[in-house]
Amino acid sequence: MDKVVENLLRTVPFRVTNPERIPVQRYYDEEFYKLEGEHVWARVWQMACRLEEIPQVGDWVEYQILDKSVIVVRTKTGIKAFHNACRHRGVQVASGRGNCKTQGFVCPFHGWRYNMDGENTFVFGRQLFSEECLEKGELNLPPCRVELWGGSAFINFDDDAAPVRECFGPTAEKLEVRNIDKLKVDAWFSTVLPVNWKLATEAFQEGYHVMRTHPQLHAVLPSDLHVYGVDMGNSPTMTRPLTPKEYIDAAVGMLAEVADGMGGMVTPKEVAIAQRLRDEMALPADTGAAAMAFYTRLREEITADGLARGVPMFDVNKVAVTHPAATVEYLFPNYFLLPMFSAMISYRIRPLSPETCLFEICALSLHPENEERKPPIAPVPMAPDDPRFPRIPSQDNVNFPLMRRGVHAKGFEYMRLSKDVEGLISNYQRLIDGYIAGVESHKLTKASQVVCGSLDTPIRDIGF
Repeated sequence: MDKVVENLLRTVPFRVTNPERIPVQRYYDEEFYKLEGEHVWARVWQMACRLEEIPQVGDWVEYQILDKSVIVVRTKTGIKAFHNACRHRGVQVASGRGNCKTQGFVCPFHGWRYNMDGENTFVFGRQLFSEECLEKGELNLPPCRVELWGGSAFINFDDDAAPVRECFGPTAEKLEVRNIDKLKVDAWFSTVLPVNWKLATEAFQEGYHVMRTHPQLHAVLPSDLHVYGVDMGNSPTMTRPLTPKEYIDAAVGMLAEVADGMGGMVTPKEVAIAQRLRDEMALPADTGAAAMAFYTRLREEITADGLARGVPMFDVNKVAVTHPAATVEYLFPNYFLLPMFSAMISYRIRPLSPETCLFEICALSLHPENEERKPPIAPVPMAPDDPRFPRIPSQDNVNFPLMRRGVHAKGFEYMRLSKDVEGLISNYQRLIDGYIAGVESHKLTKASQVVCGSLDTPIRDIGF
């Protein structure tokens, strides 16, 4: 690390100096939270909306992050974004969602108007103002930087940040080849969690917690069963290798659990195909060969089924070989995509206060491109224990209030990380330090490319 960067990092409170230990104050300290708002959220790419939320010219949605509000609108010339404050006295001109093609945006306070391109079109009582107050170039809504990727609009308050695709690095390609830009929302859930946004984020950056938090899933995970054996229950104990039939039964059970418990990461059609193959396939005598044969055939039939239904399908087998992806792929700072076969789940986590955050889940799948669909609408947040919330992340929700109390416990000073499977937590936390310290933009971009990626990664050198 060069001396300039080292000196900058020394200014960060509660800095991560040992990559295997994260100072606990980072999860509740108000000053650190403010620094994140000033230096992280002000400079990073944030998924503001899915493009299918604004399918028609004039459609718009509001995106909120901390004390900022942005309007994302589909215009005649493409997607644009504007800072959501009337040029008169700063009142928000739009809240929620709507269509501005006919009336434009109308300030609810004094009636000033703006068209979909952010241009001021009406000032009530213009004669009451001096000419210098109504300079034309100063009356339009200030644009906010927006770029499109993965079927979504991403905004950034930093006009000098590297392009969104560059910041996501190689992980973006792993998702692009899975036609992420063609996915559509099947279901959308949200809840307010009683923890700092980073505690929520870190719950999905490692699979180490599955054994205890999701025992019903752990019991049917083929990878775990291969290591621990069949009769392990909640306590992993070595027994014996799996037979081909036991392995395939476990694999199909896992797919059914994920389809039910995640609300869409695996589609019902994919589960039905897996169940049919389980019953009709002749399996090799070797368990490893049986697993390979089963998944190859399953991916082949999922591809064929998608093509037959007229969806913009990719070759699932080919992509699994050329661009293998984990079941959880992380995009710094707060967005996750969870691919399995042809569908995905997305997670978005936004800070609300030092110890609360908004957690959203979207179930995404491929649909025929000419299919008529209603635009998805952001749901009203439900309680974390609402039975309508997907079952597997609901089990994570149970842990969050316990974590909030735990980080305040006397004598608890650090999160102690596994260097082998909890490295993603360390990697992104150190990138946060880089933003707060004011490390050069090109170094932050390179670090982001290292940080973005799969869960269960080791601690890595991010460049500073």
